[in-house]
Amino acid sequence: MNLTVHQQIYINFLKVDAITNSSVLQVGSSGSIQAVSNSYNTGEFDEPAQPAEPLDQPLIRIPKLPIPDQS
Repeated sequence: MNLTVHQQIYINFLKVDAITNSSVLQVGSSGSIQAVSNSYNTGEFDEPAQPAEPLDQPLIRIPKLPIPDQS
């Protein structure tokens, strides 16, 4: 199936708070989205970082709530 899309997009203001490694920011139409992952050594480190120490408790405490019965 061939699909031709002609569009004009005018963006006056676009604010993006954060984009993580698995985020996709798309404006307009796309036939396919290719995954890309880039890793840069911006601090010019020359050896691996030390392993992280395990935490005694979670960073965020999530209250345990009962799940209502859906039947």
